[in-house]
Amino acid sequence: MGEIFGMVSAWKIAILFAFILIGAWRIGVLYGQRRKRRGISLISEKAEDASLALLGLLLAFTFSMALSRHDDRRKMVVDDSNSIGDFYTCASLQKEPVRSKLQNVLRDYARLRLNLALEHVTEVQLDDALHRIQKMQNEMTALVAEAIEQGTPIANPLTNTLNELTSAHAARLAAIRNRLPATIVALLFSAAILSMALVGERHGVTGVRHNGGTLGLILLICLVTYVTLDLNQPDRGVIRVSQEPMERLLAGMR
Repeated sequence: MGEIFGMVSAWKIAILFAFILIGAWRIGVLYGQRRKRRGISLISEKAEDASLALLGLLLAFTFSMALSRHDDRRKMVVDDSNSIGDFYTCASLQKEPVRSKLQNVLRDYARLRLNLALEHVTEVQLDDALHRIQKMQNEMTALVAEAIEQGTPIANPLTNTLNELTSAHAARLAAIRNRLPATIVALLFSAAILSMALVGERHGVTGVRHNGGTLGLILLICLVTYVTLDLNQPDRGVIRVSQEPMERLLAGMR
């Protein structure tokens, strides 16, 4: 289920969710009308109020979780670009031919990471890119070892910035893969469907419908759900993490 939320665009899920909510509300209306014909009284309004209150809490909770993950990914971009920039500075202070080799690898490394963030890639393409990144990091390690053997006076800063670069890569990858748990999203959907069914049941029993207000509520729920799911899909959608730090870094490297 978690893979579906990640693979299908957020707006498609939101539109389907809207039709499901309308259907749940309509089923609730028909059920309420049936209860009214049988002379059965309305289910306690407290159940409807409690379900709507729970739905509001779940919407706020899931939105907050998705937004915090989005902020983490934005921070990781800054940390990643800073770590590459620091290592590039240390590389620029080395003697030839290590200096040129390190600079070239770092340019390719930063360009690859930027392209990965700007393009939507499949899991197979991501695995291939991660393999290329690992090869570049191994090449950097070998060049750092060569610089140390040549007696570079900044061996410690050079080694530390390399460690920061690899650590930033691991942290950014973890942030990208840190999505909303599928069980929480499923719980949100279930609460919304149940709430709309209870609202429809009340409309059916009382005979008083607020079609405009109900459709407005459904629209609001689906909009919040759409934004939440869009935040949960860092590789697609409207809300994307800005790659300006990496773009400015690449411009400076040229």
